[in-house]
Amino acid sequence: MSSATSNAALSERSRRAVWHPCTQMKRHEREPLLPIVRADGVWLIDAEGRRYLDGVSSWWVNLFGHGHAGIGAALKDQIDRLDHVMLAGLTHEPVIELSERLEALTGLGHAFYGSDGASATEIALKMSAHGWRNLGQPQKCEFVGLAGGYHGETVGALSVTDIPIFREAYAPLLRLSAALPAPDARGAHAGEDGAAVARRAAVALELYLEQHHHRTAALIVEPLVQCAAGFAMHHPEYLRMARALCTRYQVHLICDEIAVGFGRTGSLFAHQQAGIRPDFICLSKGLTGGSLPLSAVLTTDAVYDSFYDDRTARGFLHSHSYTGNPLACRAALAVLDVFEQEPVFERNQATAQRLNDLVAPLAGHPSVRHARQLGMLWAYDIQTDDPSFSARYHQAALERGLLLRPIGNTLYFMPPYVMDEPAMQQLADGALRALQAVLPA
Repeated sequence: MSSATSNAALSERSRRAVWHPCTQMKRHEREPLLPIVRADGVWLIDAEGRRYLDGVSSWWVNLFGHGHAGIGAALKDQIDRLDHVMLAGLTHEPVIELSERLEALTGLGHAFYGSDGASATEIALKMSAHGWRNLGQPQKCEFVGLAGGYHGETVGALSVTDIPIFREAYAPLLRLSAALPAPDARGAHAGEDGAAVARRAAVALELYLEQHHHRTAALIVEPLVQCAAGFAMHHPEYLRMARALCTRYQVHLICDEIAVGFGRTGSLFAHQQAGIRPDFICLSKGLTGGSLPLSAVLTTDAVYDSFYDDRTARGFLHSHSYTGNPLACRAALAVLDVFEQEPVFERNQATAQRLNDLVAPLAGHPSVRHARQLGMLWAYDIQTDDPSFSARYHQAALERGLLLRPIGNTLYFMPPYVMDEPAMQQLADGALRALQAVLPA
């Protein structure tokens, strides 16, 4: 290995040349960046050959492991046919087929494509407000979300994101939405279950819409799990009640499935566990299995019809150069093929059952509160006053061959779906040993 490609050399080159996302760069004067040069299945491999289990699916995008053969074959085939073409006035088979298949899976169609989750949020918000304008209700241009909600970091997406550090930093740029009580099951009162918490939160939504529906375009929710809020999980009853209230008060319901879609919660899409159909679905992350950037927004015939006109000004005024890129669409089609051709949910259920057994000692650690699991998601609130817990735990996990990044005091796992027994053992044992190192008894 050349000294120019060692971990230390690559880390320093990156620190000097690259502005890393959502990162205080000064931190990396004392905590070197970790260069990854290869990946295989659930494993990331650094420049010096050390392996790390990707316990967060590389920021929640990887489904079937790094270097998946089917996705790779699809990309190799597609790049020899058509790498990219503009989607304004032209079209291509991968984007057509992907749109058809997503409609068949969700009951929503008219797919509009972006590059990432925040783009999908922007598209859905603009589409909702513009749709109401086209229907003669331009006053319906405000939005409502949930406390702790996260929907991306572009300006429009931050307006419906309720994460204090973002709202404080960029408040002058934002048209802040209302943030209503979340149905977080951890907030249960004595004698309440998750369904009761959901109903209580829905009452707050009802009171708000009763007063403000005439100027509210849409409610945006992360169905079942608010990931950036510390993996706050809620009962499907909230989605059922929210759907009924949005219908009653003529407000669009946007389901942000960016993080929780494609099997993470135990169903293909999380909102399906409530038996509802939203007005918009936002997709990204797992859409391409972690291979290429792509997002999609699906909507109803009614929304689409509100734009269908001879006048350009009534059309949806949004675009970017790589909309519906053929390579990304082929990757997404390969992901859907895996879901169709393999027993993904049966395997995931078996994996979850086995990992639940293995993490029992972690769940029983005296500092753990609210151990919870849904589908292929696990979360544990850690009782500590240490403001550096997340950074210290992350480093301790790396030392034990795990990539884990707690959100505040919440430790979580969101691994790829392809862990074998040794990988599950390493995840469970390493996560516990890292916690014991950071918070010794």
